[in-house]
Amino acid sequence: MANNNTVLIKVKRQKDPKSAPYWEEFDIPYRSGMNVISALMDVALNPVTRTGQPTTAIAYDSNCLEEVCGSCAMLINGRTRMACSALVDDLEKPISIEPFTKFPVIRDLQVDRSVLFENLKRVKAWVPVDGTYDLGSGPRLSPVEQEQAYPLSRCISCCCCMEACPQFNEQTGFVGAATISQVRLFNTHPTGKALKTERLRALMGDGGIHECGYAQNCVEVCPKEIPLTQSIAEVGGQVMLQAFRDLLRK
Repeated sequence: MANNNTVLIKVKRQKDPKSAPYWEEFDIPYRSGMNVISALMDVALNPVTRTGQPTTAIAYDSNCLEEVCGSCAMLINGRTRMACSALVDDLEKPISIEPFTKFPVIRDLQVDRSVLFENLKRVKAWVPVDGTYDLGSGPRLSPVEQEQAYPLSRCISCCCCMEACPQFNEQTGFVGAATISQVRLFNTHPTGKALKTERLRALMGDGGIHECGYAQNCVEVCPKEIPLTQSIAEVGGQVMLQAFRDLLRK
């Protein structure tokens, strides 16, 4: 803190994907209960650095402000966090804010996370239905099945698990824990399991589940506390069994 009435934040900025990154510091008026998004909004209201130099508002993604949309994920004090739920009172000062390091920077704190959605398409993370006519009521799920599926359905596509994973990089092309967990979710759905074999085969190739080093960083940083390592273990067993079945068919 600069004093009892302000909070010092340090923001790593970048004008465009090809520009060199640089740091700027800001003294933000302190308010009890404020979060990191509030601090970034204050910069937008008064885009002046700590040294009095005029600057521009900081570019970042946010939407719901309730840890539901997953868009405001960034590095806060070196840790993957959701900026909407990161309270200033709980953070070490000064507060450093950076974009994710494993995704292409668009501008400032905005990054391109489209790789996650490409991976979800790769494993067909959806329930296949024919939407041309009324299918009637869907299959019923028992309370036990609902209890197992609900935690997996809480994924908000924030990519925190991918940023924290040492195996997720350009060299491995690893799909990441979020994608694997969605495979588990849809493979257990009564209708979704129609594509189970295709999903498991998609995880056998380059960047598939075998790339996981089981560092468990993903489950430590997941803001929704999804049992990601459990999903990796379960889907890993399914992939091995499917590979064995495919081998016997040859």
